[in-house]
Amino acid sequence: MKVILARWFARWAHRKQVRKYTGEPYVRHCEEVARIVLTVPHDKYMLCAALLHDTVEDTWVKPWLVKLLFGSQVTSLVSDLTDVSTPLNGNRAARKAVDCAHSAAAEPRAQTIKLADLLSNTASITQHDPEFAKTYMAEKERLLEVLTKGDKVLYARCQRALRAYRRKKV
Repeated sequence: MKVILARWFARWAHRKQVRKYTGEPYVRHCEEVARIVLTVPHDKYMLCAALLHDTVEDTWVKPWLVKLLFGSQVTSLVSDLTDVSTPLNGNRAARKAVDCAHSAAAEPRAQTIKLADLLSNTASITQHDPEFAKTYMAEKERLLEVLTKGDKVLYARCQRALRAYRRKKV
């Protein structure tokens, strides 16, 4: 039941957002992340967090509301998945380093969801924005170095995607 509520809530929270490259509803990315999580060992809290992983970061939704509706386990996972850097942390490289350290400290279930998020974003960005993909993939390579507590199957899929990108680029 909570997973159904999380899907509905994500659709509502992201209702006015569209994907940058395709114009499709943004929530499809969240649903894709949840579908990827379904392919590996998971629990209902992980599925809820996969659906909600961008709500605090990209919408008006605050952590207290996630906690009220979905409980502390989901809130903790969403918190682990939410970037913590701010413009005060410096340029993009400095901000990504802060966010990378945050991801490194995340629990294994959150790292698994983060790996699923990487797979979804990698496919979209490399297909639709080859120029930005250069920056994005370098950042993801550094992030992969710290996501070692996540699901090993998803980790291997991320590594394969990175290798495929490097081969294609050459």
